[in-house]
Amino acid sequence: MCFSADVDVAAGLVVGAVGIDAMRHAERPAEKVLAAIPLVFAAHQLVEALVWWGLEGDVSESVWRPALYMYLVIAFGVLPVLVPIAVGALEPVANRWRVHVLAAVGAVVAVVLMYAVIRGPVEASIEGHYISYSVDLWSGGLIVALYVAATCGSMLLSKHRYVQVFGAINLVAVGLLVWLSRNGVISLWCLWAAVTSVAIAVHLRHVNRADAPAPPGVPR
Repeated sequence: MCFSADVDVAAGLVVGAVGIDAMRHAERPAEKVLAAIPLVFAAHQLVEALVWWGLEGDVSESVWRPALYMYLVIAFGVLPVLVPIAVGALEPVANRWRVHVLAAVGAVVAVVLMYAVIRGPVEASIEGHYISYSVDLWSGGLIVALYVAATCGSMLLSKHRYVQVFGAINLVAVGLLVWLSRNGVISLWCLWAAVTSVAIAVHLRHVNRADAPAPPGVPR
């Protein structure tokens, strides 16, 4: 089945519900930052559904054009900063500085990408099973590499095993998507990351349930 607006809506609703559950089970401020990631991805997919409908002629340009820019703001301006910050918040103090370096890299990448979006031109078109986003980037290959370093790299530097696994899976996914379709990386990777971010909510539910005190008389 090809990806479509319906897939984006379904993914957004499911991941959003899971993200709300993650927030409910995030007991520490650091965990809440991590739990926010599925919610951001959920909003991202719902926004892209408007872009799909606009490109298919089902909604007016006054609706889908702002959605297009909002989608790119999340992809380019929010995620490369949010992901390393969320990872760093969970890290032991001794390891936190390494992740913060990548958060700084992510901030630089976000500035460069947002400048490109503001400068324009920005276009989008449906190419089979994905939306191809076109933004005029200076040294695009380098910027993409730094983007991946900030997002996937920060997770690989984590001292938490589940975060490392999540980062490794997404790094492999990025490589496969670049190999399969360079034009579809933005759309397809964000959908993939949205779905796999469910693992964050599962982890938070499992960890905090395991750490909860057992009722009197119940062995741990």
